[in-house]
Amino acid sequence: MSGSCGCGSDQNFDGSSLAYKRVLIVIIAINFGMFFVEFFGGLASGSMSLLADSLDFLGDSATYTISLIVIGMPLAVRAKASLFKSLSLFAIAAWVLGSTLYRVFIEGVPEALIMGTIGVAAFAANVISALLLLKYKDGDSNVRSVWLCSRNDAIGNLTVIVAASGIAATDAAWPDLVVAGIMGSLFIHSATRIVQQSWRELIEEKQRKVNSNGGVA
Repeated sequence: MSGSCGCGSDQNFDGSSLAYKRVLIVIIAINFGMFFVEFFGGLASGSMSLLADSLDFLGDSATYTISLIVIGMPLAVRAKASLFKSLSLFAIAAWVLGSTLYRVFIEGVPEALIMGTIGVAAFAANVISALLLLKYKDGDSNVRSVWLCSRNDAIGNLTVIVAASGIAATDAAWPDLVVAGIMGSLFIHSATRIVQQSWRELIEEKQRKVNSNGGVA
């Protein structure tokens, strides 16, 4: 398969296809819209997991836009863009985990109905995004980071729904806090994987340049 078709499991695919760019534009619009829905829903319900997921939607909108901009640029540029995106994931994870620990010491049970309703809507949005990206999931670090973010979002939304059910059943805040902690840990895991692939690509690109210069760095 050629690197430009965007099909199959080619880790050299850099996103340089009109179909992939169109998919990214659609997904950017979905994520930006869901940021507002979840942010205000999180404020209304008092849910940390909804607020955490809304920040993830906002971060994804920004990182997907970066992904779109760097398509077709040299591998080193794309890899560095992926490293930047991984740093944003680490930052979101730190905020989520820190806010979760803070919330443990504050009274108040989130509104389960609002959480569950918005969680279902967000889950549907992210499943659509993940399905649109499924055939591009094994591209370079720039392309793969988009897939990982969408997959994480779908998982995160599913856990928000579970948390809302737990709150409704127990009338306690701990299900929301547990889910927020799980989401933060998932962000860290994905960011680490993106860093590893980006770093490999930077090393490979440096070695390619050395070889093309006859062994002179």
